[in-house]
Amino acid sequence: MTAPVRTTTLLLVDDQPLVRSGLRHVFETEPDLVVVGEGGDGIEAIEQTFELTPDVVVMDIRMPRCDGIEATRRILAAGSRAKVLVLTTFDEDDYAYAALCAGASGFMIKDSPVEQLVQAVRVVATGHALLAPTTTRRLIETMTGRVEHARPVAPRELDRLTDREREVLLELARGRTNLERSRTRSSSASRR
Repeated sequence: MTAPVRTTTLLLVDDQPLVRSGLRHVFETEPDLVVVGEGGDGIEAIEQTFELTPDVVVMDIRMPRCDGIEATRRILAAGSRAKVLVLTTFDEDDYAYAALCAGASGFMIKDSPVEQLVQAVRVVATGHALLAPTTTRRLIETMTGRVEHARPVAPRELDRLTDREREVLLELARGRTNLERSRTRSSSASRR
């Protein structure tokens, strides 16, 4: 007897109906992903998150009335348990930083391969964080000072990170995946 598939419910938020339709098609071909709603701007994202209680909100950044960063901030500040995966055309550090500061669990680029996007939704749904590979590489280069044109991160900005956020950042800098980090954590706990 096989175990039932745990489904993850999604809310798709993008101001372009064609993008939402494409995302719906991608996600609904997966047996464990169910799209429960769509929104065309940040205000609709906020309203539908509390009405539909999705597990994951796939959120665009640039939208009318209320952008995805502000919508993410409001959704999480109001106590929603939904995870937010920002999905944008703009692979820019400022957007990634703003999304993470607003509480997003992930940041992906719209031109990512379909398999990466689907996996990103699953990773975020389980409570882990995820950044697009290009964003991760630039973040590591910036944090380690390997890029001349990168804006150095001021120590006061790092001071605002929680202990958990610092731990995740260090693991990212070491190039470790969530799975590798989990295995290391459980093996060190069992040695105690």
